[in-house]
Amino acid sequence: MASYAVIGLGRFGMTVATILAETGMEVLAIDKDQSLVDAISGKVTQAICMNSTDEDALRNLNLDEMDAVILGIGSNIEESVLTAAILKKIGVGMIHAKVENELHGRILELIGVQRVLLPEKIVGTQLAKTLSSRNILEYLTLTTGLGVMELLAPPEFVGKTLQELALPTTRKINVIAIKYNYLTVSDEGKNLIEQRMNEMPGANDVINEGDVLVLMGKIKDLDTLVDDLAQRKELL
Repeated sequence: MASYAVIGLGRFGMTVATILAETGMEVLAIDKDQSLVDAISGKVTQAICMNSTDEDALRNLNLDEMDAVILGIGSNIEESVLTAAILKKIGVGMIHAKVENELHGRILELIGVQRVLLPEKIVGTQLAKTLSSRNILEYLTLTTGLGVMELLAPPEFVGKTLQELALPTTRKINVIAIKYNYLTVSDEGKNLIEQRMNEMPGANDVINEGDVLVLMGKIKDLDTLVDDLAQRKELL
């Protein structure tokens, strides 16, 4: 199981930590504000209140053994830079950092941070990808290089089982859930359509028209799938 540390629990850090935990990852959440630590403590593996510029404290957390550290400190640039420098010093391999502006990002890049994230660019990219295809209902990118996408089942998926689609082997994309419409009848005898979710789809589950596939994979693999589906549509 992959493990991540999220330092800084503002809206960005809180969101990233929560999504990672919900997808089954081990998450260590860190902030110097006890109220923020308390707010997320029940959602992640461990939550700690501490000052991230305390080198000794960071060393004791064995962050160098994590798959990645997400640095969510944005508004306090000095604290962000100092924390990033300490993370590099103690041997953290992969660091993703939220930045306030291009200059902030350039400073972090100079000290070895592998990926800087400007929230405005992220939101713009996600919106553009969502608008680029009628089949994409939602597209979220995670700071780990992974993406989560809600895809309205295209015609070529309908009638096939997940085993026949073989997305994990052919596309390196996992189907983590399927949303589908379920017909029920009210007490008054009226037909009602409820949207339900299959949270543990199996190999023999069949994709029906109107189903929404919740997909997770590397961003480049999701983008390739979207491009391929768009090209096939143009050829029809």
